[in-house]
Amino acid sequence: MIIYMFKIICVTNRSLCIDDLTERIGKLCEAGAYRIILREKDLSKTEYEKLAKKALDIAESYDTILTLHSFFDIACDLNAKSIHLPLNILKTIPDETKKHFDEIGCSVHSVEQAQEAVNLGASYLTAGHIFVTDCKKGIEPRGTGFLKTVYESVNVPVYAIGGIEANNIRELKGICDGACVMSSAMKCEDAKEYMKGFKNGI
Repeated sequence: MIIYMFKIICVTNRSLCIDDLTERIGKLCEAGAYRIILREKDLSKTEYEKLAKKALDIAESYDTILTLHSFFDIACDLNAKSIHLPLNILKTIPDETKKHFDEIGCSVHSVEQAQEAVNLGASYLTAGHIFVTDCKKGIEPRGTGFLKTVYESVNVPVYAIGGIEANNIRELKGICDGACVMSSAMKCEDAKEYMKGFKNGI
């Protein structure tokens, strides 16, 4: 697996995916994604667990980190050691459950949330949205100034999310540890060329 110093995390969204989601995960792993976050939080627990088993096997074969999302109980059942949570869920998890995980990611939208998430045990953060994105249509982006403030306020890795493309990723250099991509990662025709674009952009 190729790992770039500026790390690219791919977040799944099967409704945007142009091919089978498990095939897409394999392509992104092969192309050098640092981490895949299996978001699909609208699935039932049964459906999510079935998908998670397949995704974990695929990611393991490429030595890529596969992070489950929201369903911390399923992650415990599958002995998955990486989980990503909205702050409202992180607040509810008992400390004993947190000990199961080697890493806990959390989505934040303010400096206050970032600091609270770290105090609750988050080991990395995603902060956004940074640029204009169709996923947050009509909502003003928080911008790179916001990202820099979050990055400087905590002592864990911070990853930008929202509207990130190869042509604007250079703006993130030095003010975060990497970037999360979703829509474009699900829609790109050639995953290797797509990932290469980020490396060249930095």
